[in-house]
Parts: sequence; C-alpha cells; structure tokens
Amino acid sequence: MIVNTHEAKTRLSELLRKVEAGEEIIIGRAGRPIARLLPYEKPTAPRRPGAWRGQVRISDDFDELPEEYLDAFYGSDDDR
Repeated sequence: MIVNTHEAKTRLSELLRKVEAGEEIIIGRAGRPIARLLPYEKPTAPRRPGAWRGQVRISDDFDELPEEYLDAFYGSDDDR
C-alpha cells in the first residue's frame, strides 16, 4: 500500500494496525517513495562478545599503507 505523507499523518493509527497485521506501507512525497513501515522484528539472538574469536586473523602489516596507495592518494614523492 502506498500513501502520501499527509494521508499517513491523518491515518497513522489505521496504518499501524495494518503493519501489525503484516502489511507493508510505503509513504511517498510528490509521487516518490521516501519511507517504508514494516512490522518490528525482535532480534533473533543476543550478540555475544568474542563470537568471532579465533576465526579472524589480522595481518601484521594491517596498518601499513603500501607506497602505491599513498601515491594514488597524494601523488608520488616527487609530486609532494
């Protein structure tokens, strides 16, 4: 269902009931969609700190920027 902003303000309670029933509401302005009302979904599981521990490795040179990247951003040493 697509409604304009004025209609959405006027019929908000009704639109929220429709969203609770599973309907998706698109709010538009000047014929262009600008927002979407969807039913709220509770997160499926709480986040666990450290869940990725042991699964990700950060290289020792992670913080080092290769010279060719520096040149691409700032020009070569001759240009600086």
